[in-house]
Amino acid sequence: MTGSRSGNEGQSYRQILKSTTLVGGSSIINVGFSILRNKAMALLLGPEGVGMMALYSSIVDISQTIAGLGISASGVRQIAAAGGEDRERISRVVTIVRSASLLLGLVGAFLLLLSSSRIAQFTFGNQQHASGVMVLSLAVFFQVVAAGCAAVLQGMREISSLACMSVLAGLFSVVVGIPLIYFLGEHGIAPSLVSAAFASFAVSWWFSRRVDVSRCSISADQLLQETSALFKLGAVFMASGFLTMGSAYAVRLIVSSESGIHAAGLYQAAWALGGLYAGFILQAMGTDFYPRLTAVAFDNLECNRLVNEQAEVSMLLAGPALIGTLTLAPLVMTLFYSSDFQAAVDLLRWICLGMMLRIVAWPIGFIVLARGAKAIFFWTEVAATVVHVGLAWVLVQRFGTAGAGFAFFGLYVWHSILIYWIARRLTRFRWSVANRRLILVYLPVSAFVFCTFEILPLWQATILGLVIATLAGVYSLRVLAGLLPQDMFPPAIRPLIQSIRSA
Repeated sequence: MTGSRSGNEGQSYRQILKSTTLVGGSSIINVGFSILRNKAMALLLGPEGVGMMALYSSIVDISQTIAGLGISASGVRQIAAAGGEDRERISRVVTIVRSASLLLGLVGAFLLLLSSSRIAQFTFGNQQHASGVMVLSLAVFFQVVAAGCAAVLQGMREISSLACMSVLAGLFSVVVGIPLIYFLGEHGIAPSLVSAAFASFAVSWWFSRRVDVSRCSISADQLLQETSALFKLGAVFMASGFLTMGSAYAVRLIVSSESGIHAAGLYQAAWALGGLYAGFILQAMGTDFYPRLTAVAFDNLECNRLVNEQAEVSMLLAGPALIGTLTLAPLVMTLFYSSDFQAAVDLLRWICLGMMLRIVAWPIGFIVLARGAKAIFFWTEVAATVVHVGLAWVLVQRFGTAGAGFAFFGLYVWHSILIYWIARRLTRFRWSVANRRLILVYLPVSAFVFCTFEILPLWQATILGLVIATLAGVYSLRVLAGLLPQDMFPPAIRPLIQSIRSA
């Protein structure tokens, strides 16, 4: 590709990269916070403590998902679907989302408080951690309210506010969370999660109150209509979130029951690192791409064009980084955690392969969300949960902790095929020529680099992997330079960009 795209396509790529840069930039800053936080947790707690934190986090995530009833996700869709012109309806939806989030957060926290002993018994096999689970009820309240506030920002496409919110919450979790662990040890895990949730609540509340939404009076009929729409779609999102969080929780329980909490800590470390770079791209999809796609969801040509463009940029950004992570897995594991986590290196490599498939499949999955196809969305999530947990249950018993990585990779082999078939039926979606080329480059190359570590000495496989990652990075940079309008680049570097395009 030697020339830049023009017209609507050029503007669309500009918007994709602008939002990815904003959200991704905040995520990169949070990567720095993650390095500090993960390193501190690894040194202060070791793999067993990291495993315990992962189980605590799963409890909060599942409780928040159930308590929130999916209205944060359905609220984004309702606000985005209203469009920028229907200010009165947007005001109604925003008011209802804010009020409902506050109420649901209180109910969710109360229910977790009541059931803390039973949850501790189920998760840890004893009630020794019941008090820690009780403390987590505060985290559930803060996260549910924060999710409602973030939904308002996302629906209104306040991308810069979401980016600032992410950075401030990440900073606070480091500044407060690490001292809590340092002084309290394992007893500081639950309070540190509460402090992180409070940070998200505080900054999201602050930014959402600044959104220019006029006050409005809501009649009983309007309240019933909007609430019904939010909860009908929200129930599907809630069920989906429960299945997703529940499967992650189930896999951690399978790993810990088979090999101990120490192994759960190894799995958590590999999972966090495997999704570290891909995470900001996936987050950008949900933050800006989803509302944009919702606005054109029933225009097949426009919808498919947006999905292809998002997938193309995502693969170009994520591919070289995932190949690099796969190559440098031992170094990355020691840098982010400690040498005690080296047993998770093979697991991390399998997760990187799965993440490559995830990057390919996720943009297509947003077609189902944008169209509000509740039944299809729900049953694909059910199937994904059954496949993921079923594979983990079989493979962890046979291969140990690494089996959880095999299961994640197997999930996305299956899910990528299924979601493409569904998109073909909904919108007659087809991969663009550019995306077919990228898929035929990055997927086999990633598999090749993975296999070199099985058949070559470590130093030879590492050198070969670094060369391939560098070539992939140069290729991605060249294609990205060709996608963007010339005026998007600063005048000082335009000659360099032009030379890259014509290379």
